[in-house]
Amino acid sequence: MKKIKNIWSLALVFLVLSACNDDFLEEKSDLTGVNEEVFQDPNMAQAYVDYVYYLFSPSNNGRNLIWDLFGGFEFSKNTDEMPGRSAINQEYAQISYTEDHALEYFGERMSTSIRNNTWTRMKQINIFLDEIDQHGLPEDVRNELKGQMYFWRAWQYFDLVKLYGGVPLVLEAQNPIIADAAETEVPRSSTSACIEQIVADLDMAMELLPGRWPDEDWGRITSGAAAAFKSRVLIAWASPLFNRNDDQARWQMAYEAATEARNLLESNGFGLYMEGNLENGEAWEKMWFEEVGNPEAVMIYGFNNGTSDQTRKNNGWENACRPRNLGGGGRMEPTIQLVNSFPMADGRPIGESPNYEYDLNHFYKNRDPRFYKTFVFNGGLWPYREDENYRHWTYRWYGNAGDETPSRTTETQGANASGIYMRKQNNPNASSADNFTVSGTDIMEIRFAEVVLDIAEAAIGIGNIQEGLNAIMEIRERAGVENLDGTFGLGSGLSQDQAFAKVLEERKVEFAFEGRRFWDLRRWLLMDDTYGTAQRLGLESINGMRRMGIYVVVKDGAGNSYAGGPDPLVADEDGNAIIIDRSPEEYPVGIETEEEYLDYLYDNYFEVQIKDDLDPTNDNWTFHWYPEYYFFGLNENVLSTSPYLQQTKGWNSMNGEGTFDPLAE
Repeated sequence: MKKIKNIWSLALVFLVLSACNDDFLEEKSDLTGVNEEVFQDPNMAQAYVDYVYYLFSPSNNGRNLIWDLFGGFEFSKNTDEMPGRSAINQEYAQISYTEDHALEYFGERMSTSIRNNTWTRMKQINIFLDEIDQHGLPEDVRNELKGQMYFWRAWQYFDLVKLYGGVPLVLEAQNPIIADAAETEVPRSSTSACIEQIVADLDMAMELLPGRWPDEDWGRITSGAAAAFKSRVLIAWASPLFNRNDDQARWQMAYEAATEARNLLESNGFGLYMEGNLENGEAWEKMWFEEVGNPEAVMIYGFNNGTSDQTRKNNGWENACRPRNLGGGGRMEPTIQLVNSFPMADGRPIGESPNYEYDLNHFYKNRDPRFYKTFVFNGGLWPYREDENYRHWTYRWYGNAGDETPSRTTETQGANASGIYMRKQNNPNASSADNFTVSGTDIMEIRFAEVVLDIAEAAIGIGNIQEGLNAIMEIRERAGVENLDGTFGLGSGLSQDQAFAKVLEERKVEFAFEGRRFWDLRRWLLMDDTYGTAQRLGLESINGMRRMGIYVVVKDGAGNSYAGGPDPLVADEDGNAIIIDRSPEEYPVGIETEEEYLDYLYDNYFEVQIKDDLDPTNDNWTFHWYPEYYFFGLNENVLSTSPYLQQTKGWNSMNGEGTFDPLAE
């Protein structure tokens, strides 16, 4: 079967071979020529569009953090999801266009080689839209191709706007080799003008694209995907980052867009994935591994399980998550702050449930079913192809009595830093034989669940609080959360701000490690509390936070921390363990299951401790956010080659202080 995940990889090869000459490559080289053959042949025109998909797609061995693939920047490190030092979470002497915190995504200097960056992608899109109607292709063919390109232009512009506010609107391909270079000097448009253009492009995409493609084209952008992305754009436009005066008209626009997206998607067979047992989270876990026809998958990035250098495009997420002792990378390090965000089984926050007690030493007990499908903790099940009953042990003990930290570990190849692993989107059929590298699991960049939560947020924004809470309940019901109080643990009588907080916390859980958290924190001005929204919503800002993990430390039978050499919970060849066998042939009296025995170990032989060295420990480093980052400044490379561009207010440049106000109409 022809798959979009394969043709993205082959698109450039097809264009070159089909042309039977060097015209297309020459066009790429001189930035001025247009190869008319590309726009006369439907197969070549399709290949051109597929090439643009390729430009926006993760590379082979790519991961979930999509934007990072272009900027080399892991935004999850700048949230409470995972630790890590970056250009925008440390202290600087000043905010400056010459520092690393002036991100480079806006653009870069032109060079002799054509690089995949913001404006080269935009140029390819504009060339296509300029030319496609000029060379005789049938209208129905042209419309479907144009619809996809309008979507990608909107996608690229919103990527810029959410970082910088208003940017230059270039809607036709520019010729850089002209007598008057000033003709190419396009100033920054207002943020509102950019949003208007993005919405217009998405409206065109919705008009021109089908609601569903044939199976052989599964993964192409649909009208529903364009509508869902429009909803994402307008939810951001209504959020406090852009909407400081809480303009109700913006929330109304967002609500109408989200509702339209849901209706359009549902009329074409999309919806929440519901196949499997809801109570234990089976359906929520299975949805990642159903591809063609998956109702949850509104927009995907396709991968394959090929091994040929020419067509290989494997998803690197599986390897990044899996532990090193099985051949994985063990690089994903969820924090205890993220873990603690997952509610109890009845939907109530930890420590607030009338039905389930919480204590740190049993942090894994009676949690939202998504907890067990998102994380792997010490002793947790983590199946893979060669061992469907595999339990991952990641406990520690002290090398010597009196040591400050437990340095010995079960993981001889190296443990991850946080003591908690990511299980989300890990395929139980993935193989350790290839170190979990040959993975074809697609990434759902837009899920139907996001549309539902967009409706929730926008409904609350226009004052329909109960409608918003009902949408959150829909997500929780699918996740398998218990409904013991009639609200799935959300409670009743919530104010608008309390309801907004519930949406954001639900998004934090539902979309953990899907690349949403940074943008949610930023669009709600929650990175710090300069604007008071953290206090207003009753949420913790990230500024000043130390991201933490856990140690699971072994105790002996008397309750003392164990210090010594070999693993004290693994039996030797004679069947004897120093303390107790973690996998005995027979359980103690009164214990009948593995789960009960795991509880017994935590009760008697494990102590969970907070681990406070995920973030740097030198100079008492903590996360540092500057309010200027709510709208980033243009960096030195951009301003030195395009001095006509206004710098963002709050940032400096070689011409003085910035004058561009992203919030000005």
